[in-house]
Amino acid sequence: MCGIAGIFQLAGFSIPAISSSLEVMGQLISHRGPDGDGVWKHSNSHVGFAHRRLSVVDLSVEASQPMTDRSGNWIAFNGEIYNFVELRKELGVENFSSHSDTEVILFAYRKWGKNCVNHLRGMFAFALWDEKEQSLFCARDRFGIKPFYYSVIDGIFYFASEAKALLPFMPAIETNKNALAEYLTFQFNSGEHTMFDGIRQLQPANMLCIQGSEVNIKRYWDVKYEIDYDHTANYFGEKLRELLDDSIKVHLRGDVPVGSYVSGGIDSSLMHLLAQKQDPASLLGFHGRFLEYPGYDESGYAEKAVAHGNGTLHIADITANDFSDHLQKVVYHLDFPVAGPGSFPQYMVSKLAASHVKVVLGGQGGDEIFGGYARYVIAYFEQCIKAAIEGTYKDGNYVVTMESIIQNLGLLREYKPLIKKFWSQGLFETLDRRYFQLVNRSSDMEEEINWSALDMHQVFDNYSTIFNNAANVKKEAYFDKMTHFDFKTLLPALLHVEDRMSMAHGLESRVPLLDHSLVEFAATIPADVKFKGGDTKHLLKTVFSSVLPGEIVNRRDKMGFPVPLKEWFANEMREFVMDHFQDMSTKHRAHINVDAVLRNFGKEAQFSRKTWGLLSLELWHQQFHDQAAGYRNLLRKAA
Repeated sequence: MCGIAGIFQLAGFSIPAISSSLEVMGQLISHRGPDGDGVWKHSNSHVGFAHRRLSVVDLSVEASQPMTDRSGNWIAFNGEIYNFVELRKELGVENFSSHSDTEVILFAYRKWGKNCVNHLRGMFAFALWDEKEQSLFCARDRFGIKPFYYSVIDGIFYFASEAKALLPFMPAIETNKNALAEYLTFQFNSGEHTMFDGIRQLQPANMLCIQGSEVNIKRYWDVKYEIDYDHTANYFGEKLRELLDDSIKVHLRGDVPVGSYVSGGIDSSLMHLLAQKQDPASLLGFHGRFLEYPGYDESGYAEKAVAHGNGTLHIADITANDFSDHLQKVVYHLDFPVAGPGSFPQYMVSKLAASHVKVVLGGQGGDEIFGGYARYVIAYFEQCIKAAIEGTYKDGNYVVTMESIIQNLGLLREYKPLIKKFWSQGLFETLDRRYFQLVNRSSDMEEEINWSALDMHQVFDNYSTIFNNAANVKKEAYFDKMTHFDFKTLLPALLHVEDRMSMAHGLESRVPLLDHSLVEFAATIPADVKFKGGDTKHLLKTVFSSVLPGEIVNRRDKMGFPVPLKEWFANEMREFVMDHFQDMSTKHRAHINVDAVLRNFGKEAQFSRKTWGLLSLELWHQQFHDQAAGYRNLLRKAA
């Protein structure tokens, strides 16, 4: 796990001040790699890489980067290739001068060319210079676990692990209006465009190739919901157990100790317990809790999970003072205002974990792959009512009946305000429009945002294109369409947070549920096996009921790292937030109605993300837009 950056002159000429430019880019991602740094530039000075190293696999200097295959090819790589052991054997151990997975990519490229990505199992983002072809080959892993940002400015291609490393080269730091509209709707961005106008991200499972001045981007992998109706639930359960055990095994590879995030939910608890079964040294769990107000402490479940495997749980007690002390750092490391308030406690737990280990396992992906969100039940319940009225159960889309879903509606007890709001916006429309209402957060900010200046039709059109993609989702439409949309949009946003909040402290986060063989298999499982009777994560809970404590398998109140924002904003943090919103009123913030922000502050419902969304947007403006000159000055100082 590391940080990468680089520059390539599309026209083939030398780049002025390439050394100082690479130095600045390396400084801006230095937190990602506290164990070493390196720079390589071509003798013609038309291409160069910078690298910051977090040593996890092969801690020797032989594994330092940028790395060459000794034939003129060079690579800057961030991530982990979990099948590097098998690939070294296949490629010929005698060819290697290190035991690193970085060198495996170089030799895989020499053998298979661009097709090497299909042989890699893991999380990765890399740039590889091909000396013979005089070309740049870049790729990102199948799920977007590792980041890759790029921009083309005055004929020069810049890339980096974090968008902030590209800001010194931008003529101006401006907001992308379409990305802002999407952020205000979902609190994340779903496509290649970012909130910084002119900076894009290479999409998951995409590779980017540059030869001469032509930039070509191609998808090399996708998940297809080709449903297997020929096997039983027992078969799917046994296969799931086999694939997950294998994923855990390879995710434990490395030359440093491995711990686990343990939230007290099914996914993270399962990752910790399966890892502990395979490697008794992986006993450390890390958790964050809030004790200042009732209803925000889930540490009891985390303690049960870790004690079930005879491990040790380290707990971060997070306070309002931590929020005021660290929030601006959180926004700085995120680069964008994204993904809700859970990023803040994750930053604090990662800080704690980094003081004990270099690698942690997490449970990201379980909700999107196995159907863990309560909104799936809400949406399906409405569709069941509609089908019961219209008599359309037999059209092939309904895998849950009205009768079977009743017993699982207790999950929705804490979601009554969401259901009330959802049904107040209409009933029985097409599923894409109904699901949009469940993921759309913009209705909370009707007065605070000048919506007429934003293209909201484009937001829905982009959403609809993904949701109704028949090439990916075919027969099991209702359940699979919902999980597929979240898999393609929400999951990358959550992985963005996972990466930035861990790497802010030089900590590597691994996500064993996102092994591509496991995901491909899960996409073949019928929805009535994964979501039987509307029971969220039914298959996962059934298969691993003997591994997990019963209290965790049967709990109905998992909240997903809730933060006492409403209480803080009404008490300890009121002045802090008001000060920042008052600052907003002294500056021009396009599309923001500051008077409405100030007037409505403190009136939102419990767990509303409105104040968080507006506050993080303002802090993002302060951190990057208001300090644009400071980023550009970094180049002048380094020259």
